[in-house]
Order: sequence, then structure tokens, then C-alpha cells
Amino acid sequence: MNLRPRPRDRIEINLTALIDVVFLLLIFFMVSTTFDRFSELQIQLPEADGEVSESEPELLELVIDAEGRYYIDRQQVLNTELETLKRALDKFVPESGDVPLVINADARTPHQAVITAMDAARQVGLVQISFVIKEPVEAQE
Repeated sequence: MNLRPRPRDRIEINLTALIDVVFLLLIFFMVSTTFDRFSELQIQLPEADGEVSESEPELLELVIDAEGRYYIDRQQVLNTELETLKRALDKFVPESGDVPLVINADARTPHQAVITAMDAARQVGLVQISFVIKEPVEAQE
């Protein structure tokens, strides 16, 4: 009789199939994922007829949302006071001189917010002011 213990076979786990499955799941989730842009401001532009003008490369953009909050180059101004807006605009005006200001106001923005923005721009020395609009739906076709 053979009392000698039989040598056990070494158990091996083949990870190739597991790695393939994980890799395919990773590719599936990468392809099927949608990315939303929650950080951008959602504004509704007012409509007007007119010609589209070429925008100048060096300009300052002032966005006013529907609640009357101000954003200069995508940075929110602390409050809606005239003095605060003037200080914020003054920080973004280059020392080289006058820069065109583009006011991008929501159609539902309070009228006072736009007037305050124009007054602050005038007091800072910005005289080239334009507004962003969208064409009416029937004019686009």
C-alpha cells in the first residue's frame, strides 16, 4: 500500500477572461456615458432683426441672468450693487485702453439690471457697448 501523500496539483486562476470582461465593461460605460454641462449659465436671449456682425477678438463679456445677477468672463460678481459692478468691471478692463463691452442679458432680466450695467460701464470708461441677441425663428429659415 502506498502511504505516501499524493502531491497536490497547484491551483491556477486564469485571469485573462476576467480582464477581458472588465475591459469590455469599461469601454461600454465610456461610450454610453453622456456628459452634461451644468456649470454653464442657461440664459434666454432676446430677439431682434438685423445683420450679424463679426466679433472682435479682444472684448469683455458681461452676462446678466434672469434674476439680474452679473457675470464677467464667467465669474459671478458678488452682488448687484452699482459700486461692486464698477469695481469688478475695472479689474477686467486692460490698461491699454478701451475694450468693447458685450452685454449678454437674458430676455427675462429686469430692465434695471441692464441700466445698472450700462451705467457702471460708462463710469468705468467703457463706451463701446453692444448687446447679444438672437434672430427670430422665422428669420432664421
